[in-house]
Amino acid sequence: MRTIPDIQRPLPHYLFEKKNITRLIAFTSVFALVFINIYSPFGADKWYNVTRLQFFTYSSLVILTGVLVVVISRVIMYQVCKIHAINALQYLAWIAGEIMFMALFYTLFEHSVLKDSREFTDLIRVSAENTALVLLIPYSVSWLYFSWQDKKEQIERMADIQSFSGNTRDMIPFYDEKSVLKFSVKKENLLYIESTENYVSICYLNKGKISKYLLRDTMKKMEENFAGSVIVRCHRSYMVNFDKVKVIRKEKDGLRLELDDPSIIDIPVSKTYVENVMQTFSLFSRSAEGG
Repeated sequence: MRTIPDIQRPLPHYLFEKKNITRLIAFTSVFALVFINIYSPFGADKWYNVTRLQFFTYSSLVILTGVLVVVISRVIMYQVCKIHAINALQYLAWIAGEIMFMALFYTLFEHSVLKDSREFTDLIRVSAENTALVLLIPYSVSWLYFSWQDKKEQIERMADIQSFSGNTRDMIPFYDEKSVLKFSVKKENLLYIESTENYVSICYLNKGKISKYLLRDTMKKMEENFAGSVIVRCHRSYMVNFDKVKVIRKEKDGLRLELDDPSIIDIPVSKTYVENVMQTFSLFSRSAEGG
């Protein structure tokens, strides 16, 4: 069975959250402003004879105009990620595009406004190098910070549930997109999770009847939250509690998961997640043999 390379796996959800995109843009703008005032790239040393305050004002306008490229790019990326996930390779290509468009803006500024006499190809090469520094450093720092923050929130979530239920093993917590605890259900009662646009529908047993709870969150975030647990992603639109899976059935259109309640729909398994499901099945089989 073919393994999906890490570079083709979807990137963490926190890179595409609205609040983190705003933070990234703000940090990049501040870093770029400090960078241009200290290092003087993009022909800044050839600007008009002005005071330091005037230079700071002019450089702020130039930098903020250039950062508009990042703003537009990230707004488009946010909308794209609502439709389908972006992997590492696509993300790197996107960043390369941002660098080139921003470098083109600064090259045109140097060539047309500052009347730089160097060849256009030399100008765009130097601008691309400087723009890479302006973007890649704050991007890397932001990624590390967002990752640390996400891990911190996960730990806090577990602490919240422990105080809420008294036993994290019996209760499964569900948080909304703002990391606020909204719903908790016993593991033995959870059946499956289904995505519905910007919401997820949690299907569970309530007093012997099937109930659903609608939560504003993404399936991608759910998958990350339940990584390594019995809650397994099996389809773009489904995650299933593997404790409830009784039959894995192969049909012409792919695998189907039958749960222990006949009134529940069969859960489809898409090709992307076949390996994920079979690995979980293998772990369950070994556990059963060991028991």
